[in-house]
Amino acid sequence: MKFSIEDPPVVNEGPPGPSSRIAAVDGLRAVALLLILIVNIAFFASGYPFHLVPDPAHDSWGDQAILWLVELLFTMKAYLLFSFLFGYSFTLQLDSAARRGVDFTPRFRRRLAGLFVLGILHAVLLFQGDILTTYALLGLVLLAMRRVAVGTALRAAVLLTAGIGFVLALAAVGGTQLVTDPATALAAGQRSTEALQGGVGSVITEHVRQLPAMVGTLLVQGPLALSAFLFGYAAGRRRLLTDVVGNRQLLRRVQQLGYPIGLAGAVIFASGGGTANLTGLTAGVLTAPLLAAAYAATLLRFFQTNRGRRVVAVLAPAGRMSLSNYLGQSLLCVLVFTGVGLGLAGTVAPAVVLVIAVAIYGAQLAASAAWMARFRYGPMEWLLRAWTEQRWPQLRAADPA
Repeated sequence: MKFSIEDPPVVNEGPPGPSSRIAAVDGLRAVALLLILIVNIAFFASGYPFHLVPDPAHDSWGDQAILWLVELLFTMKAYLLFSFLFGYSFTLQLDSAARRGVDFTPRFRRRLAGLFVLGILHAVLLFQGDILTTYALLGLVLLAMRRVAVGTALRAAVLLTAGIGFVLALAAVGGTQLVTDPATALAAGQRSTEALQGGVGSVITEHVRQLPAMVGTLLVQGPLALSAFLFGYAAGRRRLLTDVVGNRQLLRRVQQLGYPIGLAGAVIFASGGGTANLTGLTAGVLTAPLLAAAYAATLLRFFQTNRGRRVVAVLAPAGRMSLSNYLGQSLLCVLVFTGVGLGLAGTVAPAVVLVIAVAIYGAQLAASAAWMARFRYGPMEWLLRAWTEQRWPQLRAADPA
């Protein structure tokens, strides 16, 4: 699930200029917001996905087809795109601090501490599948590696991905089952769904109860996120996203490699039961980074076209306040699906859940455009920056930097 929390306000990486680079990166981040919402909303709509079993109330072929497509195209890909952007923006923050003569390390540590606290609150109050706490912890590793060469970062990223894939493959060969008792898992899914249909206390209690189970998920998700951090770090050091036109050949190669291999692995992943099956999960771990990279390359090339620039103009405000939107998505899903609001958990078919996701995203695009027309930062970005800088930064867009 995430991404660059915020870019520094001043970036200068050379041609074709900072504004075009920031627009493209924010456009990528905004697309990642939509993809992560499509994946995460299923965990608000029903209590069964957290127990790795499908909701028996929605098991028609149409329901299964939609869930299969989400697994195929988005699961394990969306948060890797966010993670890549986190690593990329880390290099921008390093460069910005160096130009201004600011001691980067204590500032970044404060930022990570603030992110960790936000993640804990998010996990308890809104969504136990939070990724912010993981990003905060992995950010310390990225900070420790801030002086490594690009080649070293790339090798470490590949080894991390291969290593977790190897461990999962061994477990699969050894016959390990992630769902050892489907009947028990289904009963647990029903209890979780009923808890989500309750009030504030019931929802928070369910979130807290599920937190220990998230540790196992993070044993896979964490190394992959760190790998994506390092790929983003390498891309930032090489200024890959600054000169998209000059890197067209590289981006084309990423597409040519990423789509066939990534989609083949995604078919195995989705057809094998997604994250509930170790064989499919192994295929997903090894190939999802390639498919996510192909998505990013395709979007970056599209953003250079006339139509793409118009699309970026619509998307970029949401990308600029991605932390606020990420947390806002969880809040809106809580209000729609849990007993805190409409209480629709367990009652909405996957097709309708997707429509709700698109509606939420559309509302966020409109709200983000209105907000960023008046202010320099999103509300949560502003609070995080205030904590990081230990001062209240200027908020209104008309204020001097």
